[in-house]
Parts: sequence; C-alpha cells; structure tokens
Amino acid sequence: MSLSGAERFARLRLARTDRIGPVAFSQLLLRYSSAVSALDALPGLVRKSGAASIPPPEEAVQRELDRGGQIGARLLVLGDADYPEMLAALDPPPPILWTRGRVELLNRPSVAIVGARIASAGGQRIARGLAQQLGQSGHVVVTGMARGIDAAAHEGALPTGTVAVLGGGVDDIYPPEHADLYARLIEQACVVSESPIGARAQARDFPRRNRIISGLSRGVVVVEAEIRSGSLITARLAAEQGRDVFAVPGSPLDPRARGPNELLRQGAILCEGIEDIDRAFNTLRTLREPPSEPLRYDDEIDDAFLDRVAALLSPTPTPRDELARALNAPMAQVASALLELSLTGRAELLPGGLASS
Repeated sequence: MSLSGAERFARLRLARTDRIGPVAFSQLLLRYSSAVSALDALPGLVRKSGAASIPPPEEAVQRELDRGGQIGARLLVLGDADYPEMLAALDPPPPILWTRGRVELLNRPSVAIVGARIASAGGQRIARGLAQQLGQSGHVVVTGMARGIDAAAHEGALPTGTVAVLGGGVDDIYPPEHADLYARLIEQACVVSESPIGARAQARDFPRRNRIISGLSRGVVVVEAEIRSGSLITARLAAEQGRDVFAVPGSPLDPRARGPNELLRQGAILCEGIEDIDRAFNTLRTLREPPSEPLRYDDEIDDAFLDRVAALLSPTPTPRDELARALNAPMAQVASALLELSLTGRAELLPGGLASS
C-alpha cells in the first residue's frame, strides 16, 4: 500500500525530531504502526519534559519540503515504493532520503568504491578502471563525491550510472572544486542524502553517509586508505550489513596501502580486477535475516524501572537481552524503557539491539 500524504509528512517530521535516530524511528513505527500515531503518542512517552524530544513545528517541515521542491529534489521516505530495497533491508533503515537525478539507479545492483582523498595517480587509475568495468557489467557505482578515489570512481561510472552519497544536504557541494562533477551527477546520475536540504556537512554526518554507501551496495571495494580512515569504517559497516568487502593490495612502502592490506589480513576478498568481484557475487550470499519475532512493548513502565535500566547503561554498548537478564524483566518492558530513555536523552539506541548511556 502506498503511504498517504499525511503519513509521508509525519515520517519526515518524526525523522527530524531531536533524539530520534533511525533505531528509535523504526521502533516507534513498529510500536504505533504509523508516524502519525507515533507523533500523537510522543508527549505521553516523554516523562521528563526538561529533556523532551519535541517534534519540529509543521511549518519547519513544510519549509524543508518547499526548499526541496525549489531545487528539484525528490523525497523518499521509508515505505515509499521507490525507497531502495537494499536500504530497507538494513537494521534499521534510514528513515528518509533526499535525492536529485535518476532515482531509479538506487534500486539497481550496485558496488561501492571508496578510498583515500589524497590518492596516488595509480590508485585513481585503478578506481576509474574498476568503475568503468563495473558499469559495463551492469552495476551502478556508489561512492561519496570526495576528492581522490571517490571522484575517480564517479568519473569512470558516469556514462553507465553512479550514485553520490553526501554527508550534508543533497544541495551541499563539497568539496567546492567538485561543482562541475556535482552538476554532471544530478544531470546524468543520482545524488542522495539523509540530511536536511541546505545542511552543510559536519564530521558527525559522515558515519551515516558511509552507512548508506555500504547499505546501497552488494559489496564495497577499498582502493587506498590509511588504517584510521572513513573508508575502513565503511568496510566495517559493509561487513556488519552482510556485504562483501574487497581490498586492492598495495605496496607496504605506501601508507595508503596499509588500510587495504589490513583488510586482507582480516579476511577481505583480494581485488585485482572485476573478475574477483564477479567470482564473489557468483557465490550464494544472503543478507541478514530480520528477527523472526517482532519486538514488543509494555505500556506499564514506571519511573523506578526507568532508573534501574538507566543505571545499567554505560558508554559501552550493551545488548538489550543482556539488560533483560540482569533485571529479570520481560524484553517488552526493557524495550519500552530504552525507547523512553532515548527520547529523554538518557540512552542511545544503536543498531543490532544495543544501547549505551
């Protein structure tokens, strides 16, 4: 069933509510069946009004929609028919996406190519060549419009199809020298972002951006990267999502090869050309299966139980079922308490049924 206009508006508003990330968004939809009902229930869920999750005014949400319309952007919300199937399979999916360009590319078989911003000429040549070959074999190439490897991959795949995932808004051209590349992407390819229209990219936005890059893709190829880099974060996210991780080996004399070489030591698939990618994809793989039993909630939660759950949380993520065992309490009661604590800023809900303080 298609979503009504009121429900799509409510889903954007819920996604823009402070302290409601993808995990809380998905749990609220599961609990109340719609964003309209979740917004109505939100005031009753928040017990400590001083730290309440207050939805933005409807006027602010309408302004975001209007700005999107002014630049020709299209909004996809979770539940739309055109929402990318690969992202919908994530736990949890991004609640909303803004797009410009060829939206249909988001539902075609895709491979991500990521790597160093300060890339070698050889690394850029490899990324460009792999992107061309992947495009010719029917794959869309996903990357992040950054300098170096990203830009080379986009250039190689522009004739056949590429997707740029941005950290800022879908209208945020970063780096500025990629203005011409951006113009070609929205004309020939697709640009996508989870951030509001007009938002400028900040450091905290890039983990979400990287999660979408890997989530859209069947596999992630790392060409060049330092050990501590966003590219290796993307590779880790890909592995957690059940995607294949490929690494292009490099000389131990080049620090940009340390990331891919480390991934190979950890079990990544050696990638010297598209044949290695095709071979891996011809092996049957399945994405992570959703839980067989839907998460249930208990409406009878008192402040004393909330405090008991909060006292068990720490900066180290803790599994939800471990909390239930420690409290000798039903999972539904713990799930409800964690959701309420997250809405008041006392807990952070994380993918995989984890929570932290």
